Amino acid sequence: MDVFTDLGQGILALLTVQNVLLLAAGVMIGMVVGVIPGLGPSAGLAILLPLTFGLDPTGAIIMLAAVYYGAMYGGTITSVLINTPGESATVASTFDGYPLARQGRAGPALMIAAVASFVAGTVGAVLISIAAPLMASVASSFGPPELFLVVIAGLLTLIVIIGRNWLLGALSALIGFALATVGVDIGGGAQRYTFGSTELINGIDFIPVAIGLFGIGEILHTLWRGGHLERIGYFTVGSRGRAFWPDREDVRESRGPILRGSFLGFLVGTAPGAGATVASLMSYSLEKSISRRPERFGKGAMAGLAGPEAANNAASAGAMVPLLTLGIPGSAATAVLIGGFLMWGLQPGPLLMEQNPEFAWGLIASMYLGNVMLLLVNVFCIPAFASIARVPFRVLAPVIILLCITGTYSVNGSIVEVGIMLACGVLGFFMRRYGMSPAALVIALVLGPLAEETLRQTMIISGGDFTIFLEHTASRVLLIAIVLLVLLPTVVPRIRRMIAARLAAVGRRRAAAAEPADSPAPRP
Repeated sequence: MDVFTDLGQGILALLTVQNVLLLAAGVMIGMVVGVIPGLGPSAGLAILLPLTFGLDPTGAIIMLAAVYYGAMYGGTITSVLINTPGESATVASTFDGYPLARQGRAGPALMIAAVASFVAGTVGAVLISIAAPLMASVASSFGPPELFLVVIAGLLTLIVIIGRNWLLGALSALIGFALATVGVDIGGGAQRYTFGSTELINGIDFIPVAIGLFGIGEILHTLWRGGHLERIGYFTVGSRGRAFWPDREDVRESRGPILRGSFLGFLVGTAPGAGATVASLMSYSLEKSISRRPERFGKGAMAGLAGPEAANNAASAGAMVPLLTLGIPGSAATAVLIGGFLMWGLQPGPLLMEQNPEFAWGLIASMYLGNVMLLLVNVFCIPAFASIARVPFRVLAPVIILLCITGTYSVNGSIVEVGIMLACGVLGFFMRRYGMSPAALVIALVLGPLAEETLRQTMIISGGDFTIFLEHTASRVLLIAIVLLVLLPTVVPRIRRMIAARLAAVGRRRAAAAEPADSPAPRP
């Protein structure tokens, strides 16, 4: 497979007036989605997905992908100016971005973040062009046993990484699997959990669930914590004068973190479930650990902003690799993108790049041009987008709720789906309230039918013999990975406690050994 030839075809598929306009629209909308605190790319994609229903599939996915990585750029603006991340992937950007703004250096901070995002996005696009065909060729040899294990491994990775209580992550995924079973049994043809409703025979559609969890759920959670009453401490930023541009010291300090964050973020992003949040936090920890002046981190270190910014944008690009080659979403946002693929009759997976090369390579090619557009938008329009952060949430909330209801109804004209969307919104609120994961639920809902189908096929092939999972090297490697993921939540805390106890014991022994030498000699 000639990568340059395929990429050239993708560029030709991209360079139509409609696709370029959709890409530009996605870039601008993504910036707005990222700037609005608490919304994030998952909610933005879920709300916008119904609006792309009548578009050409290539143009629609190009626009939605631009919204996805554009939101990473936009989320940095609120992280720096108001110490509020636009979404979870930009949390690490608040650590040093906001202190820089308090020092009157909001302009240089936002410019360095924009350049870091551009470099990381471009590096990510290059690495996708190389890695996606290779992984697709490997994945094309996978049979039903391997695909089933990949699904399970991806979900377990997400559950383990999600948070402190992995049991709540597992429960969230099980709820998603349960929702995926509603409808007609693909094996026997019997109706499952339809309760006599003809609307549920085809199952619960992905769109109302995603819009409810990420759209209505986010709004309800923000209202519950009093977001509509908050008064924002806002730092202004202007585009005129030398104070807006970074100096030579800023550039010198940021070069290494940007490159390290780009490659680290891409590698982390390719792991299903890891995502941009994990990548940005890992990059921040790495830069602080290797810095000659770690005491500056948290007080306005440019390296502490540049590294995480590069990492979260590269991770968003890396998440496209398992999406395109395995059909496995690496994050909630890519799960929404898979919903779009399925809505347009495209099955992401090993055969996508062979059967629909213009679609797949057009998406990859759009990331090159999209990053250039985003850099230009950030250079010339940062003050304009920053002003969006000052719009009160009490004004935004009703507009977003109306968009959620209208978007859900417009897909199939179903009042039942609007009810499902609102119910999922309430469910999403309580999941956030009690530490569960809407992302795990959505990914399990997307992967549930694939897991069920591949498991059935595996059992038919083997005649019900589970030793089929041990026959091939790929299956054995995946099983080892699954075992490690299961043991990880219980083993890692114990190892940490053992290390802490050993270090404490060593410290006590050293203190006891030093005590006689420091104490005065006893009197005779």
